[in-house]
Amino acid sequence: MAAVSCPLQRTFSRPATSPVVCLERLWVLSVQRYGRDRGFSLYFPQNITSSDSLYDATLTDGDCRLRVTLDPSLNRLVERNVFRCGAPLRHVTFSPGVSVGEGWEEEEEEGGRRTYRVVSVEVAGDGDGEGGMEGLAAGVEVERLPWYGAQPDPERDPGPPGSHTADPGTVHLERAQAPSLLPLRARRSCYLTLWNNQDYSGPAWRKTHTSEDSEDSDQDVEGVRPTVSLAELQEDFLSHKGGATARRSVARGVLVVRVLNKSRVMYYGKSDSNCECPYKAVLEVCDVSGCVCVCVLWNSVCVSWYGRLRPGQVLRMRGFRVKESYDTRDHQHIEISLNSRNPSAEISILTELSLSADVRLPRPSYSFYSGKELLSCPHGNICDVIGLVVFSGRHERIRSKDGQGTELLEYRWLRLEDGTSDQPIMIKLFSTSQPEIHNKIFPLSVVVCTRLQLVRASSCCYLTNTTYTQIYCTGSGHHSVMPYRKLRPVRQFVRWLQSVDDRQVLSRAVVGGYFIYPPPPVSLEAYMKNRKGEPGLLRGAELKWEAERLQYRERRSFCIQATITMVTHCRRGEEDQCLVACLPPSSPRLPRSSPGSSVKLSPRLLVLRAGLGLDNGKSPKRRLFSSAGPPRKRLTLGTHPEEETDTEGSLWEASMEFLETNDDEHDEDDDEDDQAFLTAPSSPVSLSGGCRLGLAHVAMETLPLQYCPATREEQAVAVEMQTGEFQNLQCCRSLENYSPSVSYTQTGHYTLTLRALSDGVVVDAVFLPASSASSAPSGPSPPHGPSHSDHWFTILTHGGFSPHTPPPAPADLIATASQLANQRLLCVLEVCLLGGDRVEVVLSRAFPLKD
Repeated sequence: MAAVSCPLQRTFSRPATSPVVCLERLWVLSVQRYGRDRGFSLYFPQNITSSDSLYDATLTDGDCRLRVTLDPSLNRLVERNVFRCGAPLRHVTFSPGVSVGEGWEEEEEEGGRRTYRVVSVEVAGDGDGEGGMEGLAAGVEVERLPWYGAQPDPERDPGPPGSHTADPGTVHLERAQAPSLLPLRARRSCYLTLWNNQDYSGPAWRKTHTSEDSEDSDQDVEGVRPTVSLAELQEDFLSHKGGATARRSVARGVLVVRVLNKSRVMYYGKSDSNCECPYKAVLEVCDVSGCVCVCVLWNSVCVSWYGRLRPGQVLRMRGFRVKESYDTRDHQHIEISLNSRNPSAEISILTELSLSADVRLPRPSYSFYSGKELLSCPHGNICDVIGLVVFSGRHERIRSKDGQGTELLEYRWLRLEDGTSDQPIMIKLFSTSQPEIHNKIFPLSVVVCTRLQLVRASSCCYLTNTTYTQIYCTGSGHHSVMPYRKLRPVRQFVRWLQSVDDRQVLSRAVVGGYFIYPPPPVSLEAYMKNRKGEPGLLRGAELKWEAERLQYRERRSFCIQATITMVTHCRRGEEDQCLVACLPPSSPRLPRSSPGSSVKLSPRLLVLRAGLGLDNGKSPKRRLFSSAGPPRKRLTLGTHPEEETDTEGSLWEASMEFLETNDDEHDEDDDEDDQAFLTAPSSPVSLSGGCRLGLAHVAMETLPLQYCPATREEQAVAVEMQTGEFQNLQCCRSLENYSPSVSYTQTGHYTLTLRALSDGVVVDAVFLPASSASSAPSGPSPPHGPSHSDHWFTILTHGGFSPHTPPPAPADLIATASQLANQRLLCVLEVCLLGGDRVEVVLSRAFPLKD
């Protein structure tokens, strides 16, 4: 029998009537998500899961590729980012199966492709979220690897260069045609993005015109005019309101409308539905009659057209239904429904020159507010803003408050400046179904964000999404063609931008890191009043259980009552120079701990220790109070020639995008107005890992990073959530390659070891006092309540140092940590799952409790 060298071929050479195990290492090339449908019970008859998602993956052994489905019992591995793109796998157990549209009889009779599902797997590595492709042979081009086929074919050409099938006597893999890119275990037309339901993913979402598009036939047409208006449709519909057929009538005629606003994509797939393309999007449109209504793109029409439409475009539509709008309570409005059948909608994009001279369509209106004007805007106001990005936060997820709260919404914070106020414009930006633009939002980019809603909280305010929020960014090609570019507020901003010093902005540009906004209240009473719908005080074990339920990059806020048993100060990269203060045992009222969670404390009231890496020639006191020395160098900005070339004149070039002319534009008035928390090597505290929550070293994801323009794309990928495609993983650089921001290197971080009063569970919480200053409020400075004296209790209640005085030296704070001994505190913890078992715990506030 011929030798077979491919690990997958050896695994499946045995009879496949029962599960088989691949004992050799495999790697994950991609992970793709989709919603299950009514066929779920047929494919997974013995599986019970509350998740609506299924996952397909592409695996490789270095010689070929194989598409598989993960058994739903393994979903948790993906949700916690353990089973991820680039991860090495061991002991993978495969079970044979069939994909949608295939049957066992069809497979055997017609030679169809058999598919497999993974029912058991071990993910190698430490779960740190980094790629693990080092084991692949050097030079392997994974995108050119052949797909594993069900039948070996000795007559086929040998495998790709570097494969182990060069022996003429071996059986080569079938160089079969690539398998279907559709989901394997549900009748869905395309995949969802891995971490949210609002972005689109895959080639089905076309953004360019093809020869089949009806719009191409209209490029040379002139004098286009509508045969029916929105006002006429609405009047006719309402006059026949009593008839059931009129409520969903097929309207005849041609509409010519302008797009005013465009919503995000809405996914409405349900596990009890077999809809192949459960997507919709809403357009606000108007026509010559001045009537404004909504136009809904349904199903495959949404997939085909969404990425090609934008506000300001002119559309010609025929083959649509008129329905009652469900978004209005007075039932006096209609909506235009465009679907692929009953009837089949026809859509064309028209140029302005193709319209008849008497067809004058209203243009989109904008309400631009400067940073100064936002300070006096009322809560709920709808605003458009333009600004220069100086901070781009890390991507996180929170649970939707609609329905059962099972959907996770992805967001990040942006900080913009426009030169009109000392206070930045803060935006909590959720997905707008523009993934290609979101990927280009870097510091020093010019961003225009439309249809945002103002949220006023206490003395701070910020902007966040509405249904019709859209964002446009430098480098996306929109600034030169969008109608807003000639408005006075935009021109004023461009003039300010041309006067800005690039290097001055670059020196304070920050990417990623833990960020909290608005700042929590500085008093316990105010904080408790603001907790609406949040969990109450938790026991330590309950906190640990809640942390274990989190999904990748999901963030939640919790409260526990605790005492502080140890305080550590350190800077990333200088773990051998940390300062430690161990506090005496807590009150004897604490419940008796289990032997596994007992605490061994030094008999001294306060133990001050320097790390083992300090100069042993100095006395303990001199070592403690001496300067910690300069921070360890990482990536130096502004010294590399390529970096200087990259940043020179970048803001000027960004402003020039607004001055480019559009050939189709008419002349108009210009006035179209590190891993469980950081403990010192000499720490005297010994606790069981099972009763501890937190990391030993501060994670790089927690730290704000200096923006690196020379590698901005790679840095953006590193800061973003884990990619599902190997091609994107290849351009990702480790966060370790980037330097923390100046605000962090000046102060470092503190780790407070907390002991829950309820059950003795230990929590290692990072405390970032610099974050108080970096979270600059978008409005008047929040009241500081009691005077901020930069003592421990005021630092903890304010979440940082006083902005009016220089920060205290870390050694001074460690030396005074004894004032925290035996003090009962209500601790506000921000908990985020960074991937795998890495749970980030950040202390945002700690309020002293009275006996």
